[in-house]
Amino acid sequence: MSPLGLNATTTWEGLIAGKSGIDYITLFNPKPFETKFAGEVKGFNPTDYISRKAARHMDRYGQLAVAASLQAVEQAGIKIDHSNHDNFGVIIGTASGGMLTLNEQLRILDEKGPDRISPFLAPMMAADMASAQVSILLGARGPNFCTTSSCSSSSDAIGVACEFIKCGDAQAMIAGGSEAVVTPIGIAAFNACKALSTRNSQPQQASRPFDAERNGFVLSEGAAVLILEDLAFAQRRGAKILAEIIGYGVSADASHVTQPDKSGEGAARAMKMALNKAGLGATEVDYINAHGTSTPLNDKAETAAIKAVFGDLAYKIPVSSTKSMIGHLLGGAGAIEAAVCIMVVQHGIIPPTINHTHPDPGCDLDYVPNVARQAKVATALSNSLGFGGHNSVLIFRQYGEA
Repeated sequence: MSPLGLNATTTWEGLIAGKSGIDYITLFNPKPFETKFAGEVKGFNPTDYISRKAARHMDRYGQLAVAASLQAVEQAGIKIDHSNHDNFGVIIGTASGGMLTLNEQLRILDEKGPDRISPFLAPMMAADMASAQVSILLGARGPNFCTTSSCSSSSDAIGVACEFIKCGDAQAMIAGGSEAVVTPIGIAAFNACKALSTRNSQPQQASRPFDAERNGFVLSEGAAVLILEDLAFAQRRGAKILAEIIGYGVSADASHVTQPDKSGEGAARAMKMALNKAGLGATEVDYINAHGTSTPLNDKAETAAIKAVFGDLAYKIPVSSTKSMIGHLLGGAGAIEAAVCIMVVQHGIIPPTINHTHPDPGCDLDYVPNVARQAKVATALSNSLGFGGHNSVLIFRQYGEA
């Protein structure tokens, strides 16, 4: 569920076409705000997936998570019932939880007083409620919680889900992330810390990772969910296997609440950890989906981190940022970028980094500028680097390549 479409296929087609999903905000009046554009999930109707009553009791981030989860389960051919429900878990990451509901209820509190607050405010704004709602809806009774690590939240959800399966606590996990922060308080908050682009005259050109004229990220909403399974379990049920997850690395910068370590050392350690756990050498990575936020500091630090890990080989590995087209989903970013890596491995097409028109001497790798590229990609690495110094890395491999 992304600014480019309401399913994986439409989103993928938009990405390889180099299409931008960024436009002026319609979810509220953006006139008073410094930034007036964002990545909205257009045409989303929660009642296409759940009842009207259920939708009323979920924040938008929960609705998006449920919609993505139902699509993932259907695509995977999963059937959860009394015979297997204890073996299925759910982890849905988010950075902000039910921000839309909280924003609206704070307005009601201010205008009408505490007696008019919704009795559903507490469960609707809680960060773990998307994961809980998916669990309840599907009857999945295995491990169930939320990971919250800023922009790394859903990469951590997928990585932790993988670890649960490896240690035998679940046979399958519904894992991903969701975010719905295109709200007045969300835009105002990131404007206040000078993180957002203010290219209001050209919203489709505002997200320009690694470009010399980048001036901030574009806030977006959306959700992405993967089905992770133990190999034997997947084979027994005749699952169509899309890829293997073979590496997960995590680290902390321990440096600053919003700014990455300029050297990229923390991100480099997470990439090295993921490579070591996957048993891969530097020559075995065919594509990197960069965190690539379009902020001056992140893109330079991430470039330095990639060079620190891969040395001279860094210049030969295609690196692209799909945030150039869909913006930054915060806690949902890692999951949608993991899905992109899987589709790159499947289809042999690398999405571009659009709006890359002014080379930056500090960002001098192959960013697949502006046009998608056909390539043989057996192994793809995805970076997620979050506020607070969180670094999370996932590695996916074409099934059967080992």
